[in-house]
Amino acid sequence: MTNLAIAVNGLRKSYRGKKGDKVVLDGIDLAVPQGTVFSLLGPNGAGKTTTVQILSTLLPADGGTVQVAGYDLTRQPDQVRGAIGVTGQYSAVDKLLTGQENLLLMADLHHLPRKAGKRKAAELLERFDLVDAANKPAQTYSGGMQRRLDLAMTLVGDPRLIFLDEPTTGLDPRSRRAMWSIVRDLVADGVTIFLTTQYLEEADQLADHIALLDHGHLIAQGTADQLKRLIPGGHISLRFTDHDTLTGALTALGQGFIDPSDDDRLTLQIPSDGGVASLRHLLTRLDTAGIEPADLTIHTPDLDDVFLTLTGQQQNQPQPNQPQPNQQQDQQQKESLR
Repeated sequence: MTNLAIAVNGLRKSYRGKKGDKVVLDGIDLAVPQGTVFSLLGPNGAGKTTTVQILSTLLPADGGTVQVAGYDLTRQPDQVRGAIGVTGQYSAVDKLLTGQENLLLMADLHHLPRKAGKRKAAELLERFDLVDAANKPAQTYSGGMQRRLDLAMTLVGDPRLIFLDEPTTGLDPRSRRAMWSIVRDLVADGVTIFLTTQYLEEADQLADHIALLDHGHLIAQGTADQLKRLIPGGHISLRFTDHDTLTGALTALGQGFIDPSDDDRLTLQIPSDGGVASLRHLLTRLDTAGIEPADLTIHTPDLDDVFLTLTGQQQNQPQPNQPQPNQQQDQQQKESLR
């Protein structure tokens, strides 16, 4: 457990409503190694933000055991708060203050001496490319600049674990990639990132491990590549220089079909999960037959396919203590992550 930034077992949370209790988290387990990016994905209302709020001590859990940064969440909440940083969906920046004043305010809240606070603010302004705007009101900042300032404010206390709850929502592609670069730099320095996002490309680019949450249940966990191999549609494309070689390959492999998009009809598609074992088996059979393709490409489903397939299946299965959303709500949830 010592190498885990977060260890969660059987986490539960429900809210009382007019029609009875609505279970938001139904006994989830999480293990987040130190110095990694862990991404929690799920449709709107799946429980992502509730999970972040519980792990960052903003909400009490109804059940389960949780350790954050080595501290028991229930017995040592103050120690947890001192070890973490949180950048939520909505910016904590005071737009009437300048960028520098926002950082100095955070330094005061962390009880840093005045000289140390000014030094930390200058360091973060430089790191987040905000020096030129340091003395301008934050309300004049672009969306990307405000999100960078928001994250810089989180770093004033030097947290080793940061919760990023949809940090790039509403940003343009360039600003989003700038935030990705900042996240990578933080992880390279040993910081652990717990990321929730509605941009599946973001999780694919950043996360070492991904968990998919739906209706309060974790329905899949693994690396991006492992999740992509969970659903059908993957294949290996083999291109040959002539039709005789292609025919020989088809005979040797005993499966596959000619790619209809190839006008020359020289490309063979073989269903595959894209894994090393299946690729090795395919190449061994071709080598035994004395056949060598001119080109080989591995195609796997992307995270959009994984998300839509797995959450679509889950939404068709009744969950205990959970009201079933109607078909229109299902579609809205799926479209929100597109």
